[in-house]
This record gives sequence, C-alpha cells and structure tokens, in this order.
Amino acid sequence: MIATVEAALARANSNPSHNTYVWRDAAWTLAEANRCAGLGGLLAGMPVSVKDCFDLTGTPTTLGLRDNREAAPADSWLVQQLRAAGAVITGKTHMHPLAYGLTGENPDFGDCLQPGDAGALTGGSSSGAAASVMEGSAVAAIGTDTGGSIRVPAALCGLAGYRASIGRGNWRGGAHLAESFDTFGWLFRDLADGPRLGSFFGPAVTAERPGRFAVVHDEYLEDCEPAVVESLRQCKAELESLGMTGQSVDVGWWSEAREIFAPIQAAEACRHHRGGYPSLDASIRQRLAWGASLTETEVAEWRRRHSAFRNRMDLLLAEHSLLLLPAAPVTRLAAGADHTAIRPRLLRYTTPVSLSGMPAVTIPYWPAGGMQLAAAREDDARLLAVAAALGRHQRDRRHS
Repeated sequence: MIATVEAALARANSNPSHNTYVWRDAAWTLAEANRCAGLGGLLAGMPVSVKDCFDLTGTPTTLGLRDNREAAPADSWLVQQLRAAGAVITGKTHMHPLAYGLTGENPDFGDCLQPGDAGALTGGSSSGAAASVMEGSAVAAIGTDTGGSIRVPAALCGLAGYRASIGRGNWRGGAHLAESFDTFGWLFRDLADGPRLGSFFGPAVTAERPGRFAVVHDEYLEDCEPAVVESLRQCKAELESLGMTGQSVDVGWWSEAREIFAPIQAAEACRHHRGGYPSLDASIRQRLAWGASLTETEVAEWRRRHSAFRNRMDLLLAEHSLLLLPAAPVTRLAAGADHTAIRPRLLRYTTPVSLSGMPAVTIPYWPAGGMQLAAAREDDARLLAVAAALGRHQRDRRHS
C-alpha cells in the first residue's frame, strides 16, 4: 500500500498548471496510509482526492477562493466515511469558485489544465478531481454535481463519472451550492469500478438488467459536434449488444429545463454565499445578485414548474428504465478562450437530469466526448451495473 501511495503522491500537481491540488501534505497522507494498513474496508488503501468543498480537520475549505483560509475544526461526514472505509486521502482539489461553473477556470488558483494537454481545460466544477485521476495522483476522486460538475469534466477528460441520486450521503461539513440539485459522486477511470464506488453512497442492490432504454432524438443534437453524435450512436449500439432495446424519444419539452434550473440555483446559491468573496469573477457575482433579487413568489413558481418537470422525467424513466444522451455537446474547452457562450450549451444537456435528481454515469469515448446514462432516482446500483457491463464489453472488443 505504501508504495502505491508514494507513487500517487509523486504524480501530484503534474498537470501543466501545477494546480490539481489546493492543499496537500505528503507526510500527512503517508501517515494515513500507515494508519489504514491492514484495516481493510470498502476502499482499503485506495488513493482518493477530495474536492475542496468538504472539511478536513486542520485545513482550509477554500471553495476555490483564497479568501477562505480558516482551518476546519472537524472532518466532514464525507471525509469521516472515506477514512473509515480505508481510503488514503491525497489532498483537496482545485474547483471552479463556489462550484458555480463548468469550465474549471479560477482567478485565484489558476485555470485547471488537463494533464498532457496544456491547451485544454479540465472542465468543472470538479476540475482538480478530474486532473487528479488523469495524472494518476488518485485512483478515484470525490466530486460534486449540481448542474453537471462531474459529468462535464468526465466527458472532457475521457473519464468515467458517477453522480449519485439526490439525497444520498450526508452534507455535514460540506458546502452546498444549491441543495435542490447538489449531489455527491466520483470521477474514475474504469467503469468496472463503478459498482464498488457507488456503494459508498448507498446500497449495492442487485437487480435484473433492464430490457429497454431511451435515447434522445436526433433533433435534440443540433448543437453537438459531429464526434459527439457519432459517440452517441456507438454507445447506443453497444448497449443494444448487451441485450437491451433502444428507442428514440422526443424531448423537445426539455427546452424549459435550464430556464427552471437557473433561478432556483441562483436563489439558493445567494442564500449560502451572500456577501464577501471580493475576488469572485463578475459572472458569478451577477448570478448571486440575480438570485438575491428574486422574490419568494417568483421562486415558488419556479419550484412548481420544477416539480412538474421532475414528474414528467419520472414517467419517462418508468417507461424506459434508462436514458442515454451526451454529457456535453463539445469534446474540448480551449484554455484562454472566451467560454461565456458555452455555459448554456453545456447546461442544455445536464440540467434535465439535475432537475430530476436522478443518478447518472458518464461513459467515456475519448477523445470524442462522453455519454450520459441516467436512471430513475435510487436505481443507482442497476445503473452502475449496466455501465460496468458496458465497460467490460468495450474492453473485450479492444482486446479481441
């Protein structure tokens, strides 16, 4: 175990921006490895990075902001559970400020660049989480997903990603962005690891593989890069090779998803993060100010529409069991470019699942993007089992 952890630590912050981690202490991590030796547990000896929105005793929880330097007095629930499961925490990772963005750009700690590609952003907000798995300083990385913060970096970085059903886990000692949508999750390399990692947040209940799945209609893909569309078709064919039947569905009614999601997110975010943070960039300050300006009556109406949208998604998944769509319409975010226009395009693909509170797995098709496979709430175990079977199928095909 110690050799594995030492090798992981030697790779830390080896992305071109050298900012995978905003806090790490090799001596502390090695002491953790010695503590875990021989204890066993679900994650025994596994090097795991933690997104810097969860408290770790004696370290600052920055939320991606240098303003936050106060040391946490106790471990968050998440960190407690990781340590109890035998994980060896390698450090706290870079994130988009307040977890309120999808690019991984950060004016305080620098933009997070992909290991091996100095011209590409990791995506966010779980930016350092993705970089830690890519560079090999962590086998798996804790992230969070509100509006796509696991799914987008997983797709852009060629990784597997899992966002748990909303309500799984405990947020004690963790910083919310918008509690109506915030979920825990993982970034990792091998889809076969998904069932084990997923059981950390909930029961690994076995269930029969579903017989059918829905795939978004071609008309919805109008703003996707051609490579992403081709990956979707490939993923559909691979799922069908597992014995399931795919059916195209018209999701034109998703056009209101971002319109519903954005004001609720802003209203909740401003309640958690009102005032302070002088280093925040203008775009986040504007969203927080907008959230503060919304009246209770306006927010109540958005919540009513949210409930109706969620009910309709429930009916879709009750009929088809699984839902397949791209995790992002693009394959790459260029470092240093103006990404103002990309946010609504990304949210178009992620907010339908976010509004539903459903679990989702990102299936990598590197370098041609990543696909998003979603299931009904609390159907996490079956979803992860299907994704693992798909991963094994892909591996067998490559080796045949």
